[in-house]
Amino acid sequence: MTISRTARRRLAVGAAAGLALALGVPLAAAAHVHVDPETAAAGATQTLTFSFSHGCDGSPTTALAIDIPEGVGNATPVVQGGWTITRELGTNGVPTRVVYTAATPVDDGLKASVAMDVLFTEGAAETSLAFPVTQTCVVGETAWTQIADDDQDPEELDAPAPVVTVGAVSEADSDHHGGKVDAVAEDDATADHHGSAADAAADDDAAAAASTDPGDPLARWLAAGGLLAGVAALIVVLVHVRRSA
Repeated sequence: MTISRTARRRLAVGAAAGLALALGVPLAAAAHVHVDPETAAAGATQTLTFSFSHGCDGSPTTALAIDIPEGVGNATPVVQGGWTITRELGTNGVPTRVVYTAATPVDDGLKASVAMDVLFTEGAAETSLAFPVTQTCVVGETAWTQIADDDQDPEELDAPAPVVTVGAVSEADSDHHGGKVDAVAEDDATADHHGSAADAAADDDAAAAASTDPGDPLARWLAAGGLLAGVAALIVVLVHVRRSA
């Protein structure tokens, strides 16, 4: 079968388009600001690393500004070489935005990352928290702030925000609080035990003191009677000895 020149041209154009699509999808997926890990436990602190390997349409990156969402109890930026860090704090002292500024612009095609320790509150359990990122470059900027709908694939977005899925409350945190409660209960039980023992000892001491209290009239009469009986017995013995002599 002979293929016409027009058919060959169409096949070539189709193949080129398919190749461009096949290469373009992975490249588009890579052109994001990624967060690692993408999951965390509520009630616990997790180190999040935000990484990128592209600029703004080829322009070198000069800064990353990360917005801290509700559901985060604290965010502590990790100091690392090549970046200076500034924070915007809320009324409760928790950062609402952390800005990492590159000492030297990061060229397009080079991978770089920044990190922070994030405490996820227990109220954030079983939710997904987005961390919008604004990437500033020598020329232009890109706002990675889009959030996918429930039935939408995040990869379909042009500039998706990094998202962390928060799971159940950390078992270690629950054990920690439970251990504290148990320890308090044990301390209370120990205090009650020692208190009871101390009370019993005090009662015994009081009873002993009462039985030997020199102020007791009956005790004084008994002691005097015993003394007189002893003196009388001594006199009888002396008289008996003298008569025998």
